[in-house]
Amino acid sequence: MRKSADAVTLMQPNSELTLLYPREVDWSAFEAPRPDVPFSDDAVEFLDALSSLIMKNPSSRQYPDVITFAFFCRRASLVKMKSDFTSDKLRLGRGLVFHVAPSNVPVNFAYSLVSGLLAGNMNVVRVSSKSFVQVDIIIKAMLKLLDERRHSDVASRFAVVRYGRSSGWNDYFSSIANVRVVWGGDKTVEALRLSPLPPRSYEVCFADRYSIASFGAKKVLDASDAEIEHLAAGFYNDTYLFDQNACSAPHLIVWLKDTPQFGDAENKFWKAVHSIAKKKYDFQPVMAVDKLTTFFRQSADMKCRKEPMPDNVLFRLHLDELPINIDEYRCPGGYFYEYEVDNLNEIAHIVSLKYQTMAYYGISHSELEDFVFGNRLTGLDRVVPVGETSSFSFDWDGYDLIETLSRQPIII
Repeated sequence: MRKSADAVTLMQPNSELTLLYPREVDWSAFEAPRPDVPFSDDAVEFLDALSSLIMKNPSSRQYPDVITFAFFCRRASLVKMKSDFTSDKLRLGRGLVFHVAPSNVPVNFAYSLVSGLLAGNMNVVRVSSKSFVQVDIIIKAMLKLLDERRHSDVASRFAVVRYGRSSGWNDYFSSIANVRVVWGGDKTVEALRLSPLPPRSYEVCFADRYSIASFGAKKVLDASDAEIEHLAAGFYNDTYLFDQNACSAPHLIVWLKDTPQFGDAENKFWKAVHSIAKKKYDFQPVMAVDKLTTFFRQSADMKCRKEPMPDNVLFRLHLDELPINIDEYRCPGGYFYEYEVDNLNEIAHIVSLKYQTMAYYGISHSELEDFVFGNRLTGLDRVVPVGETSSFSFDWDGYDLIETLSRQPIII
């Protein structure tokens, strides 16, 4: 820092930074942020306009995650979210939120940014050094709004940047942040923590997590052809869409043996999933090697067997036992292991803080509530229907992001 007689000026690093949005920036404005109220009309109007531009771009139609984000930002959607935000107290944003986006889910940076904007903050978002067309589409729409001078107040409240992992920019943005939001692996979190935050600031970390899915066999067995196709499509989106690398993507599949024909239900489901994956998934030969390597390692450590499938696009492993460290055995690209139970309570012993999401089908809400609350689980922050594991909401990993990224001044 450089000190003058009456002010402290933060020194910006000289290391390389690529500014994706806006076209030029005065960082001093981010050093002295002026917070807004959550869900301000200006922020809602800006995001609705952004949604419209993204939807009109023909390139967006090639990327379901971009279209989903655009729908998320529609005025009707945001007004509904605002009405669900039931705080009866006046709130303001924290000030500046520094977001570090992950490298495995391209559109995550935009959802994190929207959370910060709608909570009433200025925002700096560092995107992955990997290049994604989805990021380019969204940034292009943002720049168009900026160039048209539409909603200029909200358009000036954020910046999107890209730089290397070891850059001094981490230190700078952390030094001026009121909140730091980190999406990434445990190593990413550890690296960011080398950059100190101001004493009154804090961080919210979405680190490595593990997810599962549970199915009631009877419901699957009784499903019509159309229903099973819809179920398989939802499961495909939960898993194959991001190569099974997203924290919310299930790896362990738990089957509830609520019918004697549970084996027929399993085969019916996987046949439908394989049919979709065979048509839509870009399977690389190296993935077959990775799956076999993982299988050999896993079979050496526990009792299991490989289930027959037509090819390696979908790899099934039946578990005869469920070790407490099962979350350590993962492989991307359609590698699933299955465990059969009479009651969900039989898997409670494995659910640690590491567990994020459980997708479900054919299991009642009361059974799910009994499982989570009856076992007083430390993990599983999200229990959602199959097909909804990657659907973003402001309630994520046990945090209400609007409340977490805002504050409540008390006036008595």
